[in-house]
Amino acid sequence: MEVPKITTDCPDCKPLFEQQQAIIDALVEQVKKLTERLEKVGREGKRQAEPFRKKRKSYAKKPGRKPGDDHGKHHRRAIPKVIDETYDVPLPPCCPDCGHEKLAKTETLVQYQTEIPRTVINRQFNIDAGKCCDCRTQVQGRHELQTSDAVGAAAAQLGPNVHATMALLNKELGLSHGKVKRLLEMLFEIHVSRSTSCRSMLRTADRLEHTDGQVRQAVRGSPQVVGDETGWRVDGRGAWLHAFVGLTATCYEVDSTRSIGPAERLLGIDWSGIFGHDGWAVYDKFTSATHHQCFAHLLRRCDSLIEAGTGGALAFPRGVKSLLLQGFEFRNRFRRGEMSVHGLKVMAGRLTGRMRDLVHHPKTHAANERFAKFLEKHLDDLFTFLRHPGADATNWRGEQAIRPAVVNRKVWGGNRSEAGALAQSRIIGVMQTCKQRLADPFDFIRRQLVSTTPLVLPLPITAR
Repeated sequence: MEVPKITTDCPDCKPLFEQQQAIIDALVEQVKKLTERLEKVGREGKRQAEPFRKKRKSYAKKPGRKPGDDHGKHHRRAIPKVIDETYDVPLPPCCPDCGHEKLAKTETLVQYQTEIPRTVINRQFNIDAGKCCDCRTQVQGRHELQTSDAVGAAAAQLGPNVHATMALLNKELGLSHGKVKRLLEMLFEIHVSRSTSCRSMLRTADRLEHTDGQVRQAVRGSPQVVGDETGWRVDGRGAWLHAFVGLTATCYEVDSTRSIGPAERLLGIDWSGIFGHDGWAVYDKFTSATHHQCFAHLLRRCDSLIEAGTGGALAFPRGVKSLLLQGFEFRNRFRRGEMSVHGLKVMAGRLTGRMRDLVHHPKTHAANERFAKFLEKHLDDLFTFLRHPGADATNWRGEQAIRPAVVNRKVWGGNRSEAGALAQSRIIGVMQTCKQRLADPFDFIRRQLVSTTPLVLPLPITAR
């Protein structure tokens, strides 16, 4: 904001005018700093790393489902198909109201209960050992339930269900190693230490090394990849957790820098698929890829400018938002069968041309000018989902992949070593990929822990 300087030729008034001008300059500088700070706070408030906040609505409805058949039927737990235990419950010795001891039985009522078994299974494996009569190599047998060949001082091992449970509790449900220890003791009376849970993560990650390679290959071969990243901690130092989500697999990597390194190591700089992201400039180095800017981020930026702007400064963000929403409308018309692929591409070109006209002229409002320069630089990346029907309009896949890791970071802060960071990346990558392919991650990890050879990941649902 430019303020004209006040001048005067009167010697007596000159000191007063200089004092007023100094006050005006100070206020202008203060407004500039506060405006920049407000914009920064607004951007930070949109990040996933921001603490979860929920504003209470003044018009909040009464919680719970409304009564009546028009609002659905209340859920009733199904009767178990198999009954494992049966108990006979006789009448009480006397009436609870009057204390009379003579009671007459009129009927037998039935109730069902589903319970969690807490019985721990302690197995003993009597392993035959010997040597080859030809090469004299020491050999020993292995049962399909064994997780290790160790004997002697390390003969007491935990079973595959325990290891898989610890991985699930720590990496997906976000429990710290101390809480995993406490839960196993409370529910199953299995006494382990925090370090046991930590070593279990490293051991499980080693068993998933080959599977992690399959995940990385699947992401690399995906026609569409969404990238996202969030802050992380390794040994108390700042780091970044990068997530790359393909159509059937998700890969994670913890890196000490927020750079192109993880994406380049995974995809290769010559990767040529559709790359969706939130506008981070580093991803522009993938010159062979077809980029797409996340519409959700662009719309939030428009709303932020509209909320903070006044007067003529509102015209630009409103115009941009209108064009973006028109892109959604054309996509919806295509999905309803009201528009052909050719027509969709034609409208993508027209919307790009209108956006070019909108951002071409310089803007007097500084925030609008920055947004306009960003849009002008990425004009060809705005309506990719119209030029390539089926591509995502937002980076929702990346947001969903990052969210569980953000929750974990808020609970236990990150990893304490590079080895722990590598285990973090491998385990959550395999878990997320199994869920994408509608497979049970617990069952897959459990089977991998007892297998002497690497398992093949479950096929995507479209290939089954």
